[in-house]
Amino acid sequence: MFYAIALTFVINMLGTTLPTPLYPGYQHEFGFSELMITVIYAVYAVGVIGSAILAGRLSDQFGRRPMLAFGLLLSAASAVCFIFANGVGLLLFGRVLSGASAGIFTSTATIAVIEAAPDVLKSRATLVATAANMGGLGLGPVVAGLLTEFLPWPLHLVFLVDIAMIAIAFVIVARAHETAERPRHPSFKIQVPGVPPEVRPVFLPAAIAGFAGFAVLGLFAAVAPAFLSDVLHIEQPAIVGFVVLVLFLASTVGQIAQARLPGNWPLPVGCVLLVVGMILVALGLGMASLGWLISGAFVGGLGQGASFRAGMGLVTAASPNHRRSEVASSFFIVVYVAISIPVIGLGVLASWLGLVVSGMLFTAGIALLALISLIWLLQEPLVDHAR
Repeated sequence: MFYAIALTFVINMLGTTLPTPLYPGYQHEFGFSELMITVIYAVYAVGVIGSAILAGRLSDQFGRRPMLAFGLLLSAASAVCFIFANGVGLLLFGRVLSGASAGIFTSTATIAVIEAAPDVLKSRATLVATAANMGGLGLGPVVAGLLTEFLPWPLHLVFLVDIAMIAIAFVIVARAHETAERPRHPSFKIQVPGVPPEVRPVFLPAAIAGFAGFAVLGLFAAVAPAFLSDVLHIEQPAIVGFVVLVLFLASTVGQIAQARLPGNWPLPVGCVLLVVGMILVALGLGMASLGWLISGAFVGGLGQGASFRAGMGLVTAASPNHRRSEVASSFFIVVYVAISIPVIGLGVLASWLGLVVSGMLFTAGIALLALISLIWLLQEPLVDHAR
């Protein structure tokens, strides 16, 4: 069941990014602004943060299977909202439900995949979980783009297909073995995230780099369709999906590759790649070049993956054993805020300055954050704290 559980992870995360290439269609259908597109995308983070805080503890108390099943139900409900949407209201509610589903799976499915791994695959379990997470996120826009471009019902068929895949995932979860050791008397107590003072010297630069990296994910997942159509005059949803796929696949590669770097190199290298990636994206916008934009997506994705995985590892290693879950939750809250508030700010800027100028300012802001983290790291390497 190891790979089957990983497949449910892919299916669920795929559903969270399906709307990406459809935003121009919704904009045309319902007549809302570019700012509203960023708001619709960004409310996803509200659901992610809320459920991520609760899901880890609840899955320990009640088991992985019930939480995974609940996450799939939320994902199906989100798809139903998109199918019947006749305005902004259901789109917003659908995104919140999708975020809640993603938050449950990010915390619970990662653990479930690792726990379900047979002994011969234990060393690869974390990699499989990471690949399932990022691979699903990357496949969502591609699947939606292809279905939208080549088949009828562009704003509906993709979510009917999503519900069919969720049904398959639900059967897998129903037949899976429970891997958690549930307490005899489950507790509903909520753990409020926090960061102990002794962890903050590690947490702050790692969180800054993580924030910058996830802002890149928000940039492409929310605004890539508008960049491609308005700046590059490319309106094929399949191409939109491909560009976003490049970013998420590169993130997976970055997460894998950072483990091969020595000592205290992974996080600084991730920051450098983020800076270079944003320069390439800015060139793509300024020169209206798809090649530069895709290059920026690839390099920025490498930087996001490397900085996120390295930062998470350092923060976890520096945390006291009894507060690791709490600190990890705090780290996830910071990075998921990065895919909401900054993207809304980009939407506001775009309404004043246009997509090109606002996009270049946004990439400059991400690069600046990565540089701040890099300078901090060069002055005081975090590997000493992690030990």
